Amino acid sequence: MNNEVTKSKVLTSLLWKLMERGGTQGIQFIVTIVLARILLPEEFGLIVLVTIFIAIAGVFVQSGFNTALIQKKNVDDVDFSSVFYLSLIVASLLYIFLFFTAPVVANFFEQPELLPVLRVLSIVLFFAAVNSIQIAVVARKMQFKKLFFSSLGAIIISGTVGLGMAYAGFGVWALVGQQLTNQVMVLVILWFTVKWRPKLVFSLERINNLFSFGWKLLVSGLIDTLYTNLQSLFIGKMFSPAILGFYNRGEQFPSLIVSNIDGSIQSVMLPTLSSHQEDRQRVKEIVRRSIVTSSFIVFPMMVGMAVIAEPLVKILLTEKWLPAVPFLQIFCASYALWPIHTANLQAINALGRSDIFLKLEIIKKIFGFIILGVSIPFGVYAMAIGVLVTGIIATFINAYPNLKLIDYSFKEQWKDIIPSLLISLLMGIVVFSIQWFGIPPALTLLLQVFVGVFLYVGLARAFRLECFTYLLTTGKEILKNKRK
Repeated sequence: MNNEVTKSKVLTSLLWKLMERGGTQGIQFIVTIVLARILLPEEFGLIVLVTIFIAIAGVFVQSGFNTALIQKKNVDDVDFSSVFYLSLIVASLLYIFLFFTAPVVANFFEQPELLPVLRVLSIVLFFAAVNSIQIAVVARKMQFKKLFFSSLGAIIISGTVGLGMAYAGFGVWALVGQQLTNQVMVLVILWFTVKWRPKLVFSLERINNLFSFGWKLLVSGLIDTLYTNLQSLFIGKMFSPAILGFYNRGEQFPSLIVSNIDGSIQSVMLPTLSSHQEDRQRVKEIVRRSIVTSSFIVFPMMVGMAVIAEPLVKILLTEKWLPAVPFLQIFCASYALWPIHTANLQAINALGRSDIFLKLEIIKKIFGFIILGVSIPFGVYAMAIGVLVTGIIATFINAYPNLKLIDYSFKEQWKDIIPSLLISLLMGIVVFSIQWFGIPPALTLLLQVFVGVFLYVGLARAFRLECFTYLLTTGKEILKNKRK
């Protein structure tokens, strides 16, 4: 496959991935807003508590095999089928464990409703086990068009179910119904669109080979999930489900945007980088392009969302959610760093160095746990700021190995993203000042968004930012490829 064809396939895959993430996250965003207006903050807090335990269990279900199947140069049905059956076995064992420990969880948080919710929502582990294999097949073949239709169909159906249950007065069960329906529909649609089917074969040797790479990702994922959810555990126990609901909503808004944009780019990056893993210079070029492009898009969105946080929450979620505003602003700053984190880590994974990935995760989480321990006595806002501080430290840690692996230093990386950051901050200052005009909140919000977009694009064009020119050229290439 020549470079031109490869680039065309990458651009097409990226387009479908962006459409998939943008479509699903956009609909999910709308559904979440409507649900937040109907349901109470404490009901969202209860789901967050349940999701903590399911997320930890989900790490064991995938066990790093999903990434290992994508990264491995040559795989066949024996690899996919072996991982498929192992994942189902692990999901079964974990579901049994969560089912019988649910009363302990409910008693610990003094929330009796957690018992049935945890037992029912844990069923998603079985669907997640199957979906992870199907998604690995799609990623290897870069057939993200199929993922677009499955994700979009699932979110439309599950969103309808969730909203219907919320309007019918089911409370927290509306959120349970939405999540379960989403996983079921993704599985069903992918089952009919992805040609892969499990064979009646199982090889311990193949599992061992994949696990030699995947176990480090398993441990890394477990450490990261434990750390990420430990904060929610402390908040749920020390404060209340309502406070946890505010904290979670504040995180969800920037998370939806960044996971959509940066997540789409990184999903296409891993198989692309893996295909060039023996050409370190090419890997560096791809990683650099990823960081520059992601930052150019993510920075203005995070700065913009932080400065319009109060009118945004007041209009979309109503005043009952205003305590979420400080969390939203803090997490905007934290998620702005994601392009640096993910691009560096994907490069390390693509080069097959999951050992380095694990070491980095341990080092980062040592800092993270220390900062969390120091911030807890100062309250929930200090805990959120602690996440930001940990993220800043992590940018240095994640970038360090790539100086040796692909000759891409931390200094080079920041030199590449500084232009986007500076014009984003300048745009943010101008947009923030609009609130002093004394006009109604809805009009203020519309004016801020319009001025922000116009000013950022204008500055990027005026200063002739490389990433701006690249995006225009890439957009033309994508449209040209679509016409063929």
